[in-house]
Amino acid sequence: MSESYPVDAMNRVKRRHDRGFYDHATVHALLDTAALCHVSYVIDGQPYCTPTLFWREGTRLYWHGSSASRMLRNLSKGEPACLTVTHLDSLVLARCGFNHSADYRSVMAFGLARLVTDPAEKERALVMMVDRFFPNRTAGLRPTTAQEIKATAVIVMEIDRASAKIRAKGVIDDDEDYALPIYAERLPVRTTIGPAEPCPRLMEGVTRGADLAPYAPGRSLDEALTEAYALAYPRG
Repeated sequence: MSESYPVDAMNRVKRRHDRGFYDHATVHALLDTAALCHVSYVIDGQPYCTPTLFWREGTRLYWHGSSASRMLRNLSKGEPACLTVTHLDSLVLARCGFNHSADYRSVMAFGLARLVTDPAEKERALVMMVDRFFPNRTAGLRPTTAQEIKATAVIVMEIDRASAKIRAKGVIDDDEDYALPIYAERLPVRTTIGPAEPCPRLMEGVTRGADLAPYAPGRSLDEALTEAYALAYPRG
């Protein structure tokens, strides 16, 4: 059995609890197939929600931003935060407005977010900010300058509570409505990798590297990110 996150009033799925999952395997898989998250927090009673790139290491989540960011300054000493990701898998058209829906996979992760201040931890995190998506790419890049490191803040949050919620039912109507002459369908939604667009100022002879192997045109972003994560963190 997979380990699971504790369940209480904070993360328990309230509506349609049959769609709720708390095990590490499900939660982590959904996090690892996402690149963009939204982080919610409160400053002086005012709620904010900020989109940002993120990545997972074990039960820790990392994200980054400008050192001047209001969010990152607020979280520097350890503040409650909620990080969410959502995968939209389909739009569902039913025979009544009430039963129109969407298939989706989502995660809410709760914890205390803090600013990474240890220089070694921050330097390693800034490497993984790139290598999590493009394995081993940093080693071949121009070294990051001290000013660039100073201008970038990194936040880490240990996941205290988390829940996944998944709907994968397609069209669901009331039994009596199936006899109505009304069209219904499921519209699948899929994010795929498009053809690469090389920088027009590439030096002659510079070619696409192995770090981009997961990102083949036509492949789903979910699959590409999952493979990249497995290469960056072989032990998960």
